[in-house]
Amino acid sequence: MLAYKDDLYYIRWAIKVSKTAREHGNTPFGAILVDPDGNILLEQENIEITELKCTGHAETMLMEKASQSYTKDFLWRCSLYTTVEPCAMCAGAIYWGNVGRVVYGISEVKLLEQTGNNQQNPTLSLPCREVFSRGQKQITVIGPFPECQAEVLEVHAGYWK
Repeated sequence: MLAYKDDLYYIRWAIKVSKTAREHGNTPFGAILVDPDGNILLEQENIEITELKCTGHAETMLMEKASQSYTKDFLWRCSLYTTVEPCAMCAGAIYWGNVGRVVYGISEVKLLEQTGNNQQNPTLSLPCREVFSRGQKQITVIGPFPECQAEVLEVHAGYWK
């Protein structure tokens, strides 16, 4: 359990990272990794556009960095916060990276309302809870958070049109 901040604090931090992603010319998504004591260990914005990397989603990139820096036992006690529910690819990276807790701001369904059929983000209808349920680990998933939905969506405003 986190020692001194609440989940909304960290989601709002991830929203700041998503704003940076958009400012850098990328899709507006952000993720952070938080240790069991509430320290932010890593921040990651989407990099798929500027790095020309189709797997450059914030959560997948964050898990690549985390797996190079921390043990699986340690990561299991960490939380990954992200602005939008992890897609199937990112859920797979989280699963294989061994993070034990995922917290997100808005659902993939709510994201699809923003993106429509935009080819840049062909949203899958596959909730991260379902991806995790097919595995051998009990990953805790918390979200969406209606209290920060408007803040997450504000970063996406006008981007997908």
